[in-house]
Amino acid sequence: MHSSENRDIVVAALRHAAPYIRMFKHKTFVLKAGGEIFSSPESTHQLIEQIAILHQVGIRVVLVHGGGPQSTQLATRLGLETQFVAGRRVTDAPSLEVATMVLNGQINTNILATCREIDLPAVGISGVDAGLIHANKRPPVDIDGAGGSPVDYGFVGDIESVDANVLRTQLENDLVPVVSPLSADADGTLLNINADTVAAALAAALNAEKLILITGAPGILEDRLDAGSLISYIDLAGLQSLREAGALADGMLPKAAAIEAALKGGVHRVHVISNKLSDSLLLEVFTNEGTGTLVVQNIDTLSAAEQATGETT
Repeated sequence: MHSSENRDIVVAALRHAAPYIRMFKHKTFVLKAGGEIFSSPESTHQLIEQIAILHQVGIRVVLVHGGGPQSTQLATRLGLETQFVAGRRVTDAPSLEVATMVLNGQINTNILATCREIDLPAVGISGVDAGLIHANKRPPVDIDGAGGSPVDYGFVGDIESVDANVLRTQLENDLVPVVSPLSADADGTLLNINADTVAAALAAALNAEKLILITGAPGILEDRLDAGSLISYIDLAGLQSLREAGALADGMLPKAAAIEAALKGGVHRVHVISNKLSDSLLLEVFTNEGTGTLVVQNIDTLSAAEQATGETT
């Protein structure tokens, strides 16, 4: 009885997933996962397992990782103060050393070790490698609510250009690039770049089918203090309305900017999903309902069925 039921479940699941596999085979997905996912071996393993399934059904995956919590922890251990303005980290010279150790050393290497364990062919790379990302040091900028004086973010980079061929070569050789968001300017000065920003730029440069931001939140919330106010789908105009209403704050502000950059850069769909929900990545890709928020350039491009069900293909 049980084996028959299990067999039926497996067959039903395969039939359900087949149209999505056909749709996305040979397409490129750029995933961005925040550093909190990689703070435990268990959550790292769960995410990489899901990525391995995408890879095995023929989806080309690029994983961009952050490392905020780990950078803050190491900075605290070293007696360094961490400063954020408008959700973005200020990076002075000691903080840049910490970011380099954490991002390129600790997190990227640990992800690759997990990929090795799961037998997923991955390669670690940062924006510095082979000129993947060329950046300029961000000049001091005026920020609303920062006391009036321009904010100097230190060794923080703004992306000037991306050489997508560096990643295409790896993808064509059936590898999964695991990208650290560190970069450098033309003189070789290391620069830290927000990982959401990097993921959006790479997704646009690769003409990715999807950009998927895996976050600590369930998705984009109408009321950031109410986890039950999840928005199933929204467009750029709706996102701007949320920003003006003050619903986007802290880490969601750079995410919103990255989402806009990706959609304006030609990425059709951006998904914001939770890292706390089991198998959220697979549910978002292989089911109609999805789990988080789908962002498109214009909601009118969604079919009536998609708007009714929150379908996220």
